[in-house]
Amino acid sequence: MTQPPLPEWAPHAAVWIGFPSAADLWENDLAPAQAEVAAFAAAVHADGRGEQVWLVAADEAAASEARRLAPFAKVIVEPFGDIWLRDTAAIVLGSGADRRAVDFDFNGWGGKYDLHGDDTIGQRLAAEASMPCTRCDWILEGGAIDGDGSGTFLTTEQCLLNPNRNPDLDRDGIEERLKRDLGGSRIVWLGDGLVNDHTDGHVDNLARFVGPNRVAVPEATLDDPNAAAFADAAEALLDADFEVVAIPSPGLVELDGEIIPASYMNFYIGNAAVVVPLYGAANDQAAVDAIQALFPGRVAIGLRADHILTGGGSFHCISQQVPE
Repeated sequence: MTQPPLPEWAPHAAVWIGFPSAADLWENDLAPAQAEVAAFAAAVHADGRGEQVWLVAADEAAASEARRLAPFAKVIVEPFGDIWLRDTAAIVLGSGADRRAVDFDFNGWGGKYDLHGDDTIGQRLAAEASMPCTRCDWILEGGAIDGDGSGTFLTTEQCLLNPNRNPDLDRDGIEERLKRDLGGSRIVWLGDGLVNDHTDGHVDNLARFVGPNRVAVPEATLDDPNAAAFADAAEALLDADFEVVAIPSPGLVELDGEIIPASYMNFYIGNAAVVVPLYGAANDQAAVDAIQALFPGRVAIGLRADHILTGGGSFHCISQQVPE
């Protein structure tokens, strides 16, 4: 029987973090995004108190910059399209000598971004880490689910039931595969994710497990374009008998006049720190304080992620943990 992945707050041996590498994708945001990723990596490493950081660069030029900005990290050079390793890297099950990777088909978030290397980076990173890897025959991105370690997963209908992912699978079919391949025992379905989220509503921008039976959800501001999604998610979670903890939302965040899916929920839970993306919003510090209260054994650190977000995600999206 498949054992579910450990919760993110369980001890990590290491974490893969994607390092911005493609100048044609990032343009003027390349160097600033690299600096933000390096700052995130440093916070996770925590001068050796956290887990080992494995920065993944797509070429030698980017690897050289990664070594300069993050001399504490192990730099792995493997070709990929973009840095969203939460979605493209394998999910690691088990711990110690029993660790194994589970990799899934990937189609560029429903055919939006078909970039060379993204569909195989999970298998290659698992091989580099000397972990056996099983390839599953359906499309799943890691950011589309959030688990508590007991077999309960949160997800959204907008993403996992989207016909651009697995058009031949209905809700029962998706649940059967989550149970078969990831040890799922209970699947809790939320509705829509954030406005203009190119992932079609990944749950790691909407609702996150922060402890057994405890889920954090954003609390909308007055100008919040995601107020309905937050309210619907909180109601569904309460109906499912979870304790729901409200975290302030950054509210309306725009880039060049377009609403972007900025969310404090895209935090990463490391061994020593919980790193929270910030956007220069009024609630930045309030969100860090609220998340700090949930993790008294770790330090909550807020770091700006504006340039990373121009690519469509934040700290949780660019990372994939490897259990101890």
